[in-house]
Amino acid sequence: MATYVIGDVQGCYAELMMLLEKIKFDQSKDQLRFVGDLVSRGPQSLEVLRFIKKLKSKKVIVLGNHDLHLLAVAFGGRKTNPDDLLQDVLDSSDRDELLHWLRKQKLCHYDKKFNFLMAHAGISPQWDLVTAQRCAKEVEEILQGNQYVELFSHMYGDKPDVWSEDLQGWDRCRYIINAFTRIRYCDKNYHLNLSEKGPVGTQPDNLIPWFKTPNRGCADINIVFGHWASLMGQTNEPHVFVVDTGCCWGKSLTALRLEDLALFHVAAIPQ
Repeated sequence: MATYVIGDVQGCYAELMMLLEKIKFDQSKDQLRFVGDLVSRGPQSLEVLRFIKKLKSKKVIVLGNHDLHLLAVAFGGRKTNPDDLLQDVLDSSDRDELLHWLRKQKLCHYDKKFNFLMAHAGISPQWDLVTAQRCAKEVEEILQGNQYVELFSHMYGDKPDVWSEDLQGWDRCRYIINAFTRIRYCDKNYHLNLSEKGPVGTQPDNLIPWFKTPNRGCADINIVFGHWASLMGQTNEPHVFVVDTGCCWGKSLTALRLEDLALFHVAAIPQ
């Protein structure tokens, strides 16, 4: 049995099939985990959702910002972005079945066996494991409950940008969602900067990658995430693994095998 964490698929169904063939994925014994952003920029988001939902093997999915955006478009009246390729999902006959399945997925997942924490973009540097799991559960309960439509109307925005246990209501939810699905850089006082997207070394001097902040709460835990394609799979930080390698941008799709930390890649198919 092997356990694979797969980077941002983003609607790249053909590449996902190629990657599963490369790793010789066996549904009877192997497990797949997805770091989110199953949909959006690639041409076959509908096929990706249908395939992952129907997988018979044990699977874990954490939600990414593009997954949440799809849900906000479908349920919250949010408009699509110019680069979104989501209409096939929105027009599908099984739309509601797929979308209600998607909103019941996690924001983070911790595997005690491997001491691995998985989230789409990362973890607030102020959180330890217990806090991260508790915060994820708070928002997951809303997403999976009766207030999910209201959540989507309050989800967007960059503030508050620093964690406090005193945060309440939708401000608290928004910070938690941003920390799990949008974080890249923050300053030395842990204020999130959600506009800077370039590779490490291109950011302003006052900003630090979230995984390089001093006294980070989850520094003793292996963390695997996606979201940051410009890192191209490299963090140069112990116990921190990024598996978004920009498939939807013409680069590659990546899987990390947790048993031995082996990496597997397939090149994106030219569009």
